[in-house]
Order: sequence, then C-alpha cells, then structure tokens
Amino acid sequence: MTKNKHDNTVAIIGRPNVGKSALFNRIVGKRISIVHEEVGVTRDRVSAEALHKDHHFEIIDTGGLSNFNKKISKDIIIKNTEEQTEIAIKSASLILFVVDITTGVASFDQDVAKMLHQSGRDILLLANKADNSERDDLITEFASLGFPAYAVSALQNRGIKEILDLIIEKLPKQSNNNIKNILRVAIVGRPNSGKSSYINRLLQNERVIVSDIPGTTRDSIETLFTIGTGNMARNYKLIDTAGYQKKTRSSGAVDWFSNLRTKTSIESSDVSILMIDAEIGPTTRDKKIAASIMDAKKGCLILVNKWDLSENEDDVTQTKYLPALRKNLPFLSFAPIIFVSAKSGYNIKRSIEAIDYVAAQTRTEISTGILNRVIQQAVENLPPPITKGKRLKIYYATQSGSNPIYFKLFVNHPELSRSNWIAYLKNRLREKFGLEGAPIFIKLMPRNRE
Repeated sequence: MTKNKHDNTVAIIGRPNVGKSALFNRIVGKRISIVHEEVGVTRDRVSAEALHKDHHFEIIDTGGLSNFNKKISKDIIIKNTEEQTEIAIKSASLILFVVDITTGVASFDQDVAKMLHQSGRDILLLANKADNSERDDLITEFASLGFPAYAVSALQNRGIKEILDLIIEKLPKQSNNNIKNILRVAIVGRPNSGKSSYINRLLQNERVIVSDIPGTTRDSIETLFTIGTGNMARNYKLIDTAGYQKKTRSSGAVDWFSNLRTKTSIESSDVSILMIDAEIGPTTRDKKIAASIMDAKKGCLILVNKWDLSENEDDVTQTKYLPALRKNLPFLSFAPIIFVSAKSGYNIKRSIEAIDYVAAQTRTEISTGILNRVIQQAVENLPPPITKGKRLKIYYATQSGSNPIYFKLFVNHPELSRSNWIAYLKNRLREKFGLEGAPIFIKLMPRNRE
C-alpha cells in the first residue's frame, strides 16, 4: 500500500466515545471538533494544522468505528462515517489508535486493531482517560492488541507532550514545512444545500460525507486544497460547515455547537461562500447566515447550487432568477453571484476564479489622492442633504484598513450624515474601484480644529 503524498498527516482512529475529539482538540490547542457525550457526534473527517516544537503536521479526527468487520450497516451515515475513517487511514503516515483505559479492551478495539495491523502504517496506541497515575497500571491489558501503548488523558493533559514528541520523531523531517499564503474559504448555508458535494467536486474525491439527510455534517471540516505547483501554486483551506440549524425547543447541544462552529468558521475565513439551493431559493436561514457574514466583515461570494435541476424547467433562466435573488438579499448586493452544479461540474472552475477575485478585492488599497478625487466628484454629483440648516462637509478621506476595507472621512459634523447618502457614496466607490464581494465600512471623524 502506497502512502499518500501528505506524509505529515496523522489520523486519530478508534471506536465511539473513547475521547478522540477531545484528544484532537488538545493536540491542536483549541476546540475544533465537537466534544459531547452523545455517541457518533463526529461523522466526517475533521482536520487541522498542529504545531509542536516548530514542526507542522496535519491531524485528522475521524468518526468512531462501530461496525467494522461486521455486516455492512444499512444506515448511510454510519456506513459513510466508516468509509471516511478508512480513507483517513490510507491518507495518514502515522495513526493514533485511541482506546478507553477505564473500560479495558472491547471487542471493537480488537476489530480495529486487526484492521490497523493490515494497514502498514505506524501505530501508536493511546489509552485515554488515564486521568491520574493510579489508572496507568491498567494499560498492561492493551498489550494484547500488539502496538506500543501509552497512558494519556486528553482531559487532564497527561502524557500529551510525550506523544507529540513521538509524533515529530516518527514523521518524515522533510514534510514539516508549513504551507504559506493559505486562503481560508468557509462554505456556509442551510442544511442540504450542497456544501459537501461542492467540496468533493473541487477535490474530485469523497472527502466529506454526502447524503440527502439534512444535518449530515456536524463539525466544521477543514481541507487543504492546492491548484498548480511550485511558485504558481495557490493554496486554499476549505471549511465545510454544518448547515445552519433552525433553533427549536428540541434543538440539542450538538446543534447549538454546530451553529457556533458555523459562526466561528465565518469569522476565521478570508472569504465566505453562501451556498443557495437553486430549487428552494433564499430562505430565512440563508438571510441569517448572510447577516453573520456581514457582522464578521468578510468577503462574500454567493453560489447558487443545483442549477442543473433548475435548468430542466423551461421558464427558469439565470436572467430571471438573478433579480429575484438580489431582491431577497439586498444587504449582499455587493457580492458576486455564480450559478453552479456540484453534481455536473457546471461553473466549478469559474467559482474558484471568483474566490480568488473576491479575496483580491478585500485586500484592495487605494491611494489617498485618488480616493479624495473620487469622493469629491461624488459630492459634486450629489451633495449631502441639508440637515437642520446645515450640510455635511467632507474635508478629506483616507483608507485606514483592508480586509475588511475601512475608509475614514474627516468632516465638519459627523451627526449630519444620512445613511442613504453614505450608501450612495459606497456605490460610487464600487463603480470606480470594483470591490466586488468586499464589504466597505465608512467612519466619519470630526476634523481636528487645530
């Protein structure tokens, strides 16, 4: 069996509820995987970059194996979760086999061990939940599984540093170079809008579980994606988020954490893609997600997915669909809209170009001289309205930041401004400089009298 080209990849494997996600979060140093006592919370592979002693490596958290070497489960989620775990094993150079030291060797542990012996990978067996030294002696039972065993506690941070040292020792030294200039792209939207299918189309493999059951993705799943080679390579980190769940009385803690993950993923992104289901159109939940993108001040691209289904209807065209969509999402009027089909591949390449374009727009820097000439022309074409006998006067402007783009306007009296005129000014700036997909923020400052 040949190893994946990502030789600095470490996968965490084990049966459900042994503490894999807690260990993952401990190694990464922040809460990425949802940790909850509900069995089977992690369904997809969740990956992140970890750092130890200036060495970078990718760590993958997998769903719990619960049916291995048994009759294939009829539950598509369980079946696909186990398939994702098998893919993670094939992708990894080193595997952390996690067991529960408090329960001893379970039959599922033996099944997983048999499969790992056949994988040809380096294996470290971690007996988790050794929260105190009194439990360390229980590790002897796991010698029967045939792997080097270590007592650890993700909860108490016991033995984790020693495991990290072992990981760095075993990983190929040449693979520890950090990938730089990564563009973080969050794919967000309501459940079952096609986010996972879109990522799989980009990667051209079944990287995340796809099913027609809403809520399949529970975590936010990060995947490295590279186009090109050498100095021309463009590196992306695709973040497949859980579909934003509607809050109801029956909503559980896992759904609450999923929504929080979606919000956090947006905030950590450079560009957020709002995925709209073409057949359903923008919903109330889509509008709430759009508001979250605006609140986070992120670059935005709207993808209307499943367009292959809408094309079958004679009276539906992009020309007719676009104005209705703009009307329903007026506060994202600056965001480009691309019609795509993750299933057929329609406009997928164009969507990548749009991601690059939006990212570049959010980093736009405008010289003070050119900015002031454009604003002066805008004022001459439509002066600010008179309020209480006075008119807002703009003395000069500067760009104070990019990604997001901020402009400071030094004026006579900031309280004289009106939102409709500020909106007009933003439109004039977009007409002149583009800035598609990039939110613009204008702050009015009183001019220093001195």
